[in-house]
Amino acid sequence: MSKVVVIGSANVDLTVRLERLPQLGETVTGGEFYTSFGGKGANQAVAAHKAGADVKFLTKVGCDQNGEAIIKHLEVLGLTSEGILRDESHHSGVALIMVDRMGNNAIGVAPGSNWNLTEQDVRRAESHILWGEVLLIQLEIPLPTVKEALRLAKTHGLLTILNPAPAHPLPGEVLSLADMLTPNEMEAGSLTGINVDNVDKATRAARKLLESGVKQVIVTLGKEGCCLIRKDCAQTFPSFPVVAVDSTAAGDAFNGALACVVAEGRPLQEAIRFGSAAGAITVTRKGAQDSLPTRDEIVKLLTQSQR
Repeated sequence: MSKVVVIGSANVDLTVRLERLPQLGETVTGGEFYTSFGGKGANQAVAAHKAGADVKFLTKVGCDQNGEAIIKHLEVLGLTSEGILRDESHHSGVALIMVDRMGNNAIGVAPGSNWNLTEQDVRRAESHILWGEVLLIQLEIPLPTVKEALRLAKTHGLLTILNPAPAHPLPGEVLSLADMLTPNEMEAGSLTGINVDNVDKATRAARKLLESGVKQVIVTLGKEGCCLIRKDCAQTFPSFPVVAVDSTAAGDAFNGALACVVAEGRPLQEAIRFGSAAGAITVTRKGAQDSLPTRDEIVKLLTQSQR
């Protein structure tokens, strides 16, 4: 079984499903409300676990009811709680999500304890990193913590995957620690100043990111699929045709499943198709972690697509 270390956020998600997203200052009524568990770190840890990886997850939650709920939920899913730290001074992370009938979303996050996961916490958890084969990390925790985790992972020979989400400026010293960068079109645009709205512009943005020291870039483009850019090649991958219900956690599904297969030592192109299938299944379901597919479901979609 592949070994994936995930470091990142854990939240409770409060979601309202609406006919359409409100404009600035507008109220849209008639929505459906539900509570679920999210946070990009937790989503990706669960995604990798359900895809078949052995996962160690490092995060920090508050000493509140939401924190207790997050821990119990992850344990029920089969993830160990040994890497979950408690924060007595901050509430657990909370995300407020609106989703329209087409599956588009708008998200506001109160990070709470996630923003108090420190470099010292990562160093104290060095044995977790040493255990792994792949490190997967995002940007819902402090940037110095991200940098320290990437540095330690590189020191111990792990392959590092940085999902630069949510969009945030990144210095070259952080980008150069990533073996693989996995932005969506908005994040690729934010990092490079290029308006990424098609494969050609995604390729231009990715090549600009390669100049910062990243080994390879995978830009996810929703319905347009994704593209893999290396210094010596560029390759595109089509999306899977599905009916979208909720796009929440689609990128997390992709990254978690990708990390799982990369850690298995399988070809990157195969890992990208596997991750794309996981993301496609996720958008057909409501919620974040509740929508993440199992390995059998991913393999089934891949098999059907080859017929």
